[in-house]
Amino acid sequence: MREDAAVTDERENHPLVDEAMKKASVAWVAVADGPPLALWCVPLEAALFVVVGPGEQAAPGLAEADQAQVTLRGDHGGRIVTWPARVSRVAPGTEQWDTLAPLVGAKRLNAPGPTAELVARWAADGCALMRLAPAGQPAHGAELPAGSLAEPPRPTPAVRVTRRPFRLHRVRRR
Repeated sequence: MREDAAVTDERENHPLVDEAMKKASVAWVAVADGPPLALWCVPLEAALFVVVGPGEQAAPGLAEADQAQVTLRGDHGGRIVTWPARVSRVAPGTEQWDTLAPLVGAKRLNAPGPTAELVARWAADGCALMRLAPAGQPAHGAELPAGSLAEPPRPTPAVRVTRRPFRLHRVRRR
């Protein structure tokens, strides 16, 4: 993973990737051989920015990764493009952090408190502001898988007993 990578890339992105990124609020990000995870994101300066860490979204391995696969959807809700991403971390206390973190924090839905407090918490708690920049040829159209990529739910220790519905009155039969 590269720290404090340049915010802009020298080469231009594929037009479909650019257009999909502009409209993205959620991206499916896969690291190594892991399953794609839905992460809220903010498009800025020809890249997507995500925040991972304590109190934020969980993305195992993303903070340590150099590369990832990003899938974005279109207006109709279906997958339209998948592209390889170069992953870099924006470190707290840098000029990039001071510029980008407040912009990302302002887009954070349901954030507790003002943006300045949120950004300060990210820095104090060790959250990672990650930049996902396109780094290769995207797959789109016929190049995308034709079938569903849905996976069965992952195992979890959280279990809820299914109970009969509570009724306030007696149901009469006719």
